[in-house]
Amino acid sequence: MIWVFFTVIAVLLIGGFAALVTGRLGYDPMADATSTQSSPALSDGFASDEISAVRFDTALRGYRMDQVDAVLDRLQSRLAELEGPRAATEPESHRDTVR
Repeated sequence: MIWVFFTVIAVLLIGGFAALVTGRLGYDPMADATSTQSSPALSDGFASDEISAVRFDTALRGYRMDQVDAVLDRLQSRLAELEGPRAATEPESHRDTVR
């Protein structure tokens, strides 16, 4: 009699696994991204105190990569913008010692 119980459990487990593998049973470990803030992006001509105020939404494995990438891209373009005129006006010998 107990073997009937184990047989039913085994059939249910195999059927559930087959439904999961074939996509008939919906399971998504990564839920759709949600945001608690409008955008962590920095404004044009931002100041240093704005950088310390940036906050990111958390995700399954840390922070939302799209938000972090957007802020890093903005920081990179701002640094290039600030370094552009400076690099052009500095003497060659001074640039080598600074780096």
